[in-house]
Amino acid sequence: MDKKQVAIIGAGISGLLACKYCISKGFNPIVFDLESDIGGVWLKTIKTTRLQAPKALYQFTDFPWPESVIDHFPTQQQMLDYLRTYATHFGLMRHIKLQSRVETISYDGPSSPAWNSSGETFPKWNVSVNHTRTGTTQVVSIIGYVVDFVILCLGRFKDVPNIPKFPAGKGPEVFRGKAIHSMEYAAMDHDKAAALVKGKKVVVVGFGKTGLDIARECSSANDVRSCMILYMPDPDNFFDEVEKKSINLKKSKHISFYENGICIDEDKTQIEAEVVIFATGFKGEEKLKDIFESSRFGHFIAGSPRVPLYRAKWVAALLEGAFKLPSVDEMEKDIARWDEYMKQSTGEYHYRSPVGALEIWYNDQLCKDMGMNRMRKNGLFANLFEPHGPMDYVKH
Repeated sequence: MDKKQVAIIGAGISGLLACKYCISKGFNPIVFDLESDIGGVWLKTIKTTRLQAPKALYQFTDFPWPESVIDHFPTQQQMLDYLRTYATHFGLMRHIKLQSRVETISYDGPSSPAWNSSGETFPKWNVSVNHTRTGTTQVVSIIGYVVDFVILCLGRFKDVPNIPKFPAGKGPEVFRGKAIHSMEYAAMDHDKAAALVKGKKVVVVGFGKTGLDIARECSSANDVRSCMILYMPDPDNFFDEVEKKSINLKKSKHISFYENGICIDEDKTQIEAEVVIFATGFKGEEKLKDIFESSRFGHFIAGSPRVPLYRAKWVAALLEGAFKLPSVDEMEKDIARWDEYMKQSTGEYHYRSPVGALEIWYNDQLCKDMGMNRMRKNGLFANLFEPHGPMDYVKH
């Protein structure tokens, strides 16, 4: 029997995991990524970016952090080195095609978009890929691939920036300075990014960690004025800079531009700026919807918990036929139940919420599907009250 052909879109952490587990099940994966290297969101970050979680809680179950990495919160470079070493160790690089942008994905099968829930047969998918090769001359070629299954590992936090919409005459087009998204700032080399804000009045719009990190970088470069929604920031030097007035905080739900800066709509305060950086997140799900040739598949994209380690293993087990999926109707009802449950604690922002305390429960469900013991620790007390980490999921 021929090996199942699996297309994996994205060579970040989830894509590498999906590739590794597909290989372990005897499939033939091919990974496409538009960048020139693996790493996903870690490939282009601002200079001060570090892992937000302690490294003991963020590592591969079968490939621990090397002892040479002594920082509890590794840097971007340490993270990239870790991912590259992982890919090399498990022989993943020969399955990865870099500088390869997936243009469209089309479905070639029965009228129903659902695959056989037995895991035994799957429809075919046509994947159109734009390959770019650079050398003395740039060569671009579009190649079509026919595969049995497609795994989307594109990530939510890159590629499609979320920039607020402004009324006519009140957007960045009237601003004499430079307005960019944090994605563009992160894509610059570190020297160029530092030069952009050096000696400038900078306004950062956004309250998340990226906005706070950019504000801190700007404040270390010069006397900077930063505007953001006040939120509990990473305390590393942040409050010191606030006290020194090199970072100023301003809470606002709505802003607009004028020729010399931005205007706070609530009280009509004008803030002069030469550079405005939007740290306002991404439209990750839009990227997923737009990749399908048929618009009907966009309706099937739903928010889901972000736990890549065991999800990749779960998908590989599904392809292997280790368990059967429920009916489409049952799965849609389950998504609706999950949606309502998340709304109880996070309201309208539930699609942007991490799994948090539900992560153990979520992994329990994946273990159950794969026929694995959900009790990952020795003893009932330990399973109920001790924290769970990646190393608790090493064994079956």
